Amino acid sequence: MSLGLGLDVGTQGTKALLLDAESGAVVGRASSAYGLLSGLEPGAAEQHPRTWRAAVACVIREVLATSGRDPAEIVAVGVSGQQHGCVTLDAQDEPVRPAKLWCDTVTSEEASELSAALGHPVPTGFTASKLLWLARREPENWARTKRVLLPHDYINQLLTGRTAMEVGDASGTGLFDVVQRRFDDGAIAAFDQLTKSSGLASRLPELLDPAFPQAPLGLVSPTAAAEFGLAVGTLVSRGGGDNMMSAVGSGATSPGVVTVSLGTSGTVFAHAEQPIVDPEGLIAPFCGSTGGWLPLLCVMNLTGVTEEVRAGFGMDHGALTTAARQVPAGCDGLLWLPYLNGERVPDLPTATGSLLGMRAGHLRPGVLYRAAMEGTSLNLAWGVERLRQLGLTTRELHLVGGAVRNPLWREILAACLGTPVLPLEEPESAALGAAMQSLWCWHGQSGKSVSLQDLTAQCIRTTDTVTEPDQSLCAEYAELGARFRAQVQGLYPS
Repeated sequence: MSLGLGLDVGTQGTKALLLDAESGAVVGRASSAYGLLSGLEPGAAEQHPRTWRAAVACVIREVLATSGRDPAEIVAVGVSGQQHGCVTLDAQDEPVRPAKLWCDTVTSEEASELSAALGHPVPTGFTASKLLWLARREPENWARTKRVLLPHDYINQLLTGRTAMEVGDASGTGLFDVVQRRFDDGAIAAFDQLTKSSGLASRLPELLDPAFPQAPLGLVSPTAAAEFGLAVGTLVSRGGGDNMMSAVGSGATSPGVVTVSLGTSGTVFAHAEQPIVDPEGLIAPFCGSTGGWLPLLCVMNLTGVTEEVRAGFGMDHGALTTAARQVPAGCDGLLWLPYLNGERVPDLPTATGSLLGMRAGHLRPGVLYRAAMEGTSLNLAWGVERLRQLGLTTRELHLVGGAVRNPLWREILAACLGTPVLPLEEPESAALGAAMQSLWCWHGQSGKSVSLQDLTAQCIRTTDTVTEPDQSLCAEYAELGARFRAQVQGLYPS
């Protein structure tokens, strides 16, 4: 049997998935959970790259053991990684410090400085603001930094010994020209001017040619084989950011298919043949990892908000959903602005969550749980409207991520978006996409004419559950959405 191994190095854990090249079926999976470093200042979100390294070794060995497969059956490996994370390595390629993550908001001041210097918005979550923060706040660590990588680049380096970056993930650094698909010399010069130094360009890795996305990154080295339990010489594809790999794993590699990913953050993205650049910078104009572009909306608050309710009441999500079904739409006037971690869309990195319109009886689990689902869905719908204004068309809307299993959330989301939503059978779309990309690379190296669309037809399966929007709920959530936006704009006037 020929297998593709997909690894997804995420914020809450690392996942592994084995994909059978012949049938397109998932034949093994494993996961390893971890959290953020504790004791940091408010708004900081960091993890140590060593945590990811250990988790990758753990899930590879586990997925092989539980599936009964041999490492020699794995013909290719693909890596998905959380975007924007700032991995700094010293001269020995050891991490200089923990990596600041996409959800770290303490660099908002640096992001504003970069935005002013470059003449276009640089979101707080992007890598460039974290590098400026490091150069300013920890100059000794910046001086020790010889390489700057993203999380998936770091794992790729461990696997192959090659230090490189592909255009999809690179386009989320804030140091990249997404139209020309190359590092932005002007942005790099502006960064050096702000730090009153030079040398950022020398710290950036080799950029892989975007014209050949099917080309491999390299082969598993003997050192990596011993550490991770893989066979020496196994092919390693380029991989990409988690959103780019999720696009592959959810079928969003041709125009008209829009993916909504419901995880710690919420993302909406679709394939585009030309770059879509938002003048306000709210929609990220990412490149895709398989050619083309991937305009993307990201909200920072999604399942983390419902998780706060679960943790606060000590109930499971099933019981909370049952309780929330007894609460009418609109929660009898309770509106949750869900910005527990600041927010990217709208651009409010220092915002906090707010419960508005509270009355007696609102502090019950079902009410708060429904208010959390409604608030996050209304905020997501606000961003989707922005995507539509920029010309994105919708033929199919695919749902992925852990929250898609919740039928009430699907109903709320369908009504807020005014669009039927279709969950995919495999919710771990980033790991699936990484495995699919690895097999695409393997087929190419084997001289087989297998396209990404062929793999999409073979590997991506939809469920039978299509959630159609309830028209009465659509009208109610349209009114609630207008109230939501007015409250946000009133609290945070531009």
